[in-house]
Amino acid sequence: MTDKSYGEKANEESIEKTKLALEANGFNVVVVDKPSDAKTTVLGMVERGSEVFTATSVTLTESGLADELNGDKYVSVRNKFMALYGQQDKAKEMRQIGSVSDVALGSVHAITEEGQILVASATGSQLPNYVYGATKVIWVVGSQKIVSDMNHAFERLETHTFKLEDARALVAYGKNSSINDVFIMRKDPSNRVNIVIIREAIGF
Repeated sequence: MTDKSYGEKANEESIEKTKLALEANGFNVVVVDKPSDAKTTVLGMVERGSEVFTATSVTLTESGLADELNGDKYVSVRNKFMALYGQQDKAKEMRQIGSVSDVALGSVHAITEEGQILVASATGSQLPNYVYGATKVIWVVGSQKIVSDMNHAFERLETHTFKLEDARALVAYGKNSSINDVFIMRKDPSNRVNIVIIREAIGF
């Protein structure tokens, strides 16, 4: 069972506190009401023809962004990456393709009211772009992912997010997931990370 409290949307006071803390740490933040607003906002941030990397994300899928950004208006890194999947002699090329792009999009697993970000991964494939490779990073985040501090961020990851993702992975890939890589971002001195917070709960 998951901790259901971590799936409930945040109140306006918590959202505003988090927004201010994120901005103080160098992140660009937009707060919107619903997933369709997030889609419009994000598409306004991405130039047509850009090379776009989309991480595996329930949030991107449910908001319609995954389909849109992997369509013919953009250069889809995911499509190029997946065309080589399973070919052992292409492993290095796959890593190179997936490490640098104009724009990297995904979600995160927790944001603290102190303005810090937590991202976990089973394969680490999205992390090179997030950490350094992408010119612009955009994270689309449901407000239920806001927590008070990093201790609660890890608790949310382990008691709520992972259990839902593990179940999803078992259906999608026929095997369980695992928490293998964890990335914490405290500040963004380069001002390259954009966070779109949706007041509604969406994703894990």
